[in-house]
Amino acid sequence: MKKAILGKKLGMTQIFNENGRVVPVTVIEAGPCVVVQKKTEEKDGYKSIQIGFGDIREKLVNKPLKGHFAKSGVSLKRFLKEFKVDNIDEYEIGQEIKADIFAEGDRIDVSGVSKGKGFQGVIRRWNAQRGPMSHGSKFHRAVGSMGASSDPSRTFKNKKMPGHMGNKNTTVLNLQVAKVIPEKNIILIKGGVPGPNKSFVSIKDTVKA
Repeated sequence: MKKAILGKKLGMTQIFNENGRVVPVTVIEAGPCVVVQKKTEEKDGYKSIQIGFGDIREKLVNKPLKGHFAKSGVSLKRFLKEFKVDNIDEYEIGQEIKADIFAEGDRIDVSGVSKGKGFQGVIRRWNAQRGPMSHGSKFHRAVGSMGASSDPSRTFKNKKMPGHMGNKNTTVLNLQVAKVIPEKNIILIKGGVPGPNKSFVSIKDTVKA
């Protein structure tokens, strides 16, 4: 991976491409981010950079994190994430990373926490089929068979059942940068990305290059 940045999802809109066609895009406020830490092969066993995004009040940060930021000489940040980049020597602690590291047409992967949908049944959560809706049927939206009774006398692991839906780390692969507005730190990404508006996302070169 060569490039990465953190950002905040602002919402969705649409733009017109050069052919006059409407393109749905997600608006991301990408950066400015700052390099907080560099990890090296000699000291840490691998190479990566840690970058921070979004200012935060001092009273909301604990002492260990305050010391971490003070050691780097950067202001307190709300969102921290580590990226294994190939060209670690091109980055220095305190260096700013802005939206212009990406360009129109770049292929990227976007990671975020998907929208939480609360406790859901198997029809909503796993797209299961419902039972007959006629008056005599007493099986409508229930789970269905749990397995044989006498043998093995238990429910197998990974049985698709009702439960908490959404609110998981999610990555959408191979999206395309539709437009970059560097003066406003805005990246427009073709299509949708995980998470609700105002949630944090990470953007990096796609693994499907």
